[in-house]
Amino acid sequence: MNIHKITPSVFYVGLNDRTTNRFENLWSLPYGISYNSYLVKGNEKLALVDGVEKSFLHNLLHNVDSEIQGRVPDYLIVNHMEPDHSGTIPDLLDTFPGMKIIGNKITIGMLKGFYGITEDQCIEVKENSTISLGNLTLKFLMTPLVHWPETMMTLVEEEGVLFSGDAFGCYGALNGGVIDTEMDTDWYFPEMYRYYANIVAKYGKPVQMALKKLATTDIKYICSTHGPVWHDRIKEVIDIYNRLSLYEGEDGVTIIYGSMYGNTGNIAEIIANRLTEKGIRNIKIHNAGKSDLSLMISDAVRYKGLIVGSATYNGHMFPPVEEFMTAMEVREIKNKVIATFGSYTWASAACNKMKECFDRLKIEPVATMDMRQAPDKTDFETALLIADKVAEALSK
Repeated sequence: MNIHKITPSVFYVGLNDRTTNRFENLWSLPYGISYNSYLVKGNEKLALVDGVEKSFLHNLLHNVDSEIQGRVPDYLIVNHMEPDHSGTIPDLLDTFPGMKIIGNKITIGMLKGFYGITEDQCIEVKENSTISLGNLTLKFLMTPLVHWPETMMTLVEEEGVLFSGDAFGCYGALNGGVIDTEMDTDWYFPEMYRYYANIVAKYGKPVQMALKKLATTDIKYICSTHGPVWHDRIKEVIDIYNRLSLYEGEDGVTIIYGSMYGNTGNIAEIIANRLTEKGIRNIKIHNAGKSDLSLMISDAVRYKGLIVGSATYNGHMFPPVEEFMTAMEVREIKNKVIATFGSYTWASAACNKMKECFDRLKIEPVATMDMRQAPDKTDFETALLIADKVAEALSK
């Protein structure tokens, strides 16, 4: 049982998943994940806010039943339709007959498509619509494409509690507490960067639109669907989303390389050493053949500098580097200082393929090199020059 009082009227009834290996069957979960659901208790009506992943239905029902004490929730607020939150909806409707689903027009369409739920079981809300629970008012804010087209947020106006859906969430199960004041939350911030980079990074403009809607709202608690409830650290959390959605990288350089026998890897090390000599202190190096893709994406999105190196493989980039570059294109990265380096044995290809990717992103590398077979003195000198040009561009 994991019931937790956030305010006198708002209760956490979610749960932790320490078993699933990959979020969306893609992104690694070394620290697990939480599925956050909330109960809002007005003096006249009850609202359950978001469900959980279907396999955890029993846990959710146990938590809800323990708190409602024989009452039936009047409403189920659906801020986001991704099945890790919506998967329990059909069962919740069976358990609580008469409960109405609150969602926007797109949500209601998805409810039918995913679960066969009809419009007569739903109440449609629009921008700034409100629903009364008696002494409490729920206000709805449309935040499309943060990160699905139906996403919205729900505000308990009287208590300043914002149910933000996936926005401001992060990987990592909750360890004992729920609110950021109750536990060490420093380690969640790298997981927030990784979560944003993996899941949300493509949608910078919609995130900015959502942040503008929230700018004049007095928010005392941010209740996301993953990770801690934010209270003391709300400003930090919003600042992270603001910077990342503006594509404003932090000082530092990410080096991604793919090497089969070490020659391309040697160039990566030389570049990194030279960057340190030039005063760059935050350098993240990833061997693409070994590193977790989610970490590579996270560092590439987070820092201003990005240097990508690849051996040529069957006339293409080294496959893990190609996968990384596809991820950069999908996320439409911007405002980066870029450089590339490649290698080949008899026919060059990787450098041209990397250039094509950055051309599509409309980013011009400040330097590049293409090495044949093993590096010689000229290649080492060129690698130093790449580092010098990146450091110079970052200093401007």
